[in-house]
Order: sequence, then structure tokens, then C-alpha cells
Amino acid sequence: MTTTNTQTHLNRAFDLVVRNGKVATATETFEADLGVIDGKIAAIAAGLPTGKRDIDARGRWVLPGGIDSHCHVEQLSGMGLMCADDFYSATVSAAFGGNTTIMPFAAQHRGDSVREVLEDYSARAEEKAVIDYGFHVIVTNLDDQALKIDLPQAIRQGVTSIKVFMTYERMKLDDYQILDVLALADREGALVMVHAENNDVIRWLGDRLVERGLNAPKYHAVAHSGLAETEATNRVVTLSRILETPIMIVHVSEAETLDCIRQAQQKGAALYAETCPQYLFLTAADIDKPGVEGAKFCCSPPPRDERCQRAMWQGLTEGTLSLYSSDHAPYRWDETGKLPKGENTGFREMANGLPGIEVRMPLLFSEGYLKGRLTINEFVALTATNHARMYGLYPRKGSIAVGADADIVIWDEEREITITNDLLHDNVDYTPYEGMKVTGWPDTVINRGRVVIENGELKVARGSGEFLPCGLPEPVAKARASRDPEALIRKLVDTPF
Repeated sequence: MTTTNTQTHLNRAFDLVVRNGKVATATETFEADLGVIDGKIAAIAAGLPTGKRDIDARGRWVLPGGIDSHCHVEQLSGMGLMCADDFYSATVSAAFGGNTTIMPFAAQHRGDSVREVLEDYSARAEEKAVIDYGFHVIVTNLDDQALKIDLPQAIRQGVTSIKVFMTYERMKLDDYQILDVLALADREGALVMVHAENNDVIRWLGDRLVERGLNAPKYHAVAHSGLAETEATNRVVTLSRILETPIMIVHVSEAETLDCIRQAQQKGAALYAETCPQYLFLTAADIDKPGVEGAKFCCSPPPRDERCQRAMWQGLTEGTLSLYSSDHAPYRWDETGKLPKGENTGFREMANGLPGIEVRMPLLFSEGYLKGRLTINEFVALTATNHARMYGLYPRKGSIAVGADADIVIWDEEREITITNDLLHDNVDYTPYEGMKVTGWPDTVINRGRVVIENGELKVARGSGEFLPCGLPEPVAKARASRDPEALIRKLVDTPF
């Protein structure tokens, strides 16, 4: 346990003391008080002096604030649809779910300037966010301006993760372009995130389904075959190994894809992966509803089957999957989102994505930690610490340690909740988890020493969140430390033919 000498603080009272709690980090569990000064954790010890404000957490878990590093907020989709959540509603909802940091995507569409996209996105967040935030950037237009000027500048300014798509006609990059992004990331110090699905497989299967008049939402899951995910994952892993550049495979859903990732990791590939609530708690059977009701469960990749659910749990417990994110993609159940053609909407026309930013952590706390699938330390790692390490926010974020931001969440592990849309705070008019019962819920949420959520009420103003410039992602730092930058070129040049 990290402690400090409280004598150094006697000349100034703590702004806040959270006392008597059961504290857990990704590696330790202990009982202690936490003293906060100027938004930072200044002391961790038993019996700290009274602060200007004290919160008694006796008998409750005191955990690091959650970091949701994969969520879509106030973002225009590849289909031209705007998310239902702006930075205010999304961050309020995230905070009620125990998060103190989110990392959404500034999306460059064809013809957009990366610099202008980031400037616009920053202005939107600065005006509205109630908790802290960092950015990833999605790239689709790889001209010289983007590759040589805008992306390097964005990385230097703290946007150190780049997302690429292997599917969606308006978003996807070909293999040559992905290699360009990998080379840029290697040179400038960024992590590449990949949506791995084979676009041609999905398009070919979709064409055959539509030819047969099979347009219901459930056929979305048929078109987005698990093999399309596995093939694309294997291909992009191969591309990353050519350059020995780390990558993050997002929203893994398929058991065979997980096998591919595990095998590549065992061969030494700098490969990381994430899964999401929909792949632990939903299946393709949920999409098979009457009419267009199944659209409420359509996302890409789609939920699979119970075998794949079990595989995702195994991936989390064994460490093959190091992140658990929401992939919050909020669209309303109307013509602005899921049903652009009402009851006649086909599976190719509905918005892809599910809301889930508020229930991400409670679902895993209840069904992971309390059901014995995960330890409390693994829960912390999967929801906070690993995200901070992955994207260059550690040690400021993601743990409870002296000098870290005072991002602290007090959990009531005995509170029983039935999830309903009325309970949640996003701007979506449904939840795919309607009626699910969970035990354990975040009670008090503190961000940089500010009490954000208390007694079921929001306590901070819109625009009070702060932008977080990200540093060098830990996977990139590890890769750089383990190899000679010129060794790859020598290896390729000297390969015998």
C-alpha cells in the first residue's frame, strides 16, 4: 500500500477525505483513508485528519474512476447519422455509471481535414463535458496533408491513438493504406486501433440475403459473419507484424477471432484486444425479434452465441482481452437513428450501434466480480487501469495512488437494480439491457476531487470536464524499448531469396 507522511499536510487541511473504505487498485486491496488536495490524491493512510469535507465509505468499495476508452459521442456516422448523445448527455450518463474519463472519436470522413475535425470536436467537448475526456482520431482520407502534417501534429498535441476501419464503404482503408497508418504510428508514437471485419465478405453475404428478400434485422448478424471478423483480424495482425507495430483490435466478439489473437500473442506479436458488454450479455437470439424490434440489438460486429460469450469471459480472465469498453453508439428508436424507413427499414439501413456507457461497469461488477468470474483487482484493471496504460494516461488516471488525479468512486455492492431506460441518463429512448437485474452500483463519483454524483444527483456544471492530452501509449513504449528501429529494415533487406 502506498502511504504518505500526514505531517507534511498539517499546514493545510485536506480539501476532501474519503475515509474507512475498502480500497482496490489493479494490484492491491487494503483499507485506508484518501486525502485530496487540489484535485490530487495527497495521502493514503489510516486515520487521516478531518478534511474540509469528509465522506465516510465504511463497508464499501473505493475504486478508481472508470475510463471508457471506446465510445461514440456527438459523432457523425459513416451513414451520415449523428449520435443521439452530445458531450453533455454522454458524460452525465457516463458519470452516473461510475466513469470519470471517456475517450470518444473525432471522426475524419472523406474530404475532411483532420485538423478541422479535431478543432470542432474539441470545441464541442469543452462547452459540454462534465467529466474528463481524451480523444482518438478516426482516419479515412490519407492524403499527404493528413499523413505528413495533420496527424503528426495531432499526436504531438496529445491525440496518440488512431482508429482505422476495414469495413463500411465510406470509412474503410485498404491494406496499403493501413500499412501507411502503421508506419506513421510507429514513427510518431501512436497506437493504431482497428475495426476488423472483412468488408467484401459482409457485402457479398448481404447482397445474397437481400436478393432473397431477407431484410429483417436478424440478417444483420448473418451478413456480419464471425469468419469476416476472424479473417480481417488475422490479416491486420499480419500487417502489424510486418512493421512490428502494436495494434489494438476493438470490440472482439467471435471465439475464433479470440483464438487468432491468442495465438499471435503467444508468437510475440504486439497485439492487444478489447471486448464489450454486448458480447458478454447479449446474443444473436436477441436480434431475432418480430418486425424491426431486433434493430435495438444490431451493432457491428453483432452479438454471437453462448459459446462466444463464454470465450469472451475466458479472454478477460486469462488476459488475452485487456480492455472492457462500452462501444457506446447511441441512436434513437426512430427515423433519426434505428428506423430511417420506419417499419420498412432493412438491416442495411438501420444505424449500427448500441447504447451502454452507463451500464458498462455495473454489469461487469455484478456478473464479473460478484459472481466470482473476476477478482476486484481484475475488475479495476479491465475498467480503468488498463485503459489509462493503453492510451497514455497513466499514472495520472486509472489508479488510486499519491499524485494521481482524485478520480474515486464509492460502490454500494449490495444495491440491487433492475436496468430500465427510465433509470438511465443518456439521450436514447431504449436500452438493450432492459429488465436485467444487477447487484452493485456506483454511489458517489468524484473526478479530480470534485463530487460529480451524490445521492443520485449531478453536482457539477456542463463544461467543467477537462481535456486530457495523452502521452506515449504503453504498448508503443514497450515496443520501442524492445527493438532497434533499424533492425526491421535490415531484416527485410537481408532476407535471402
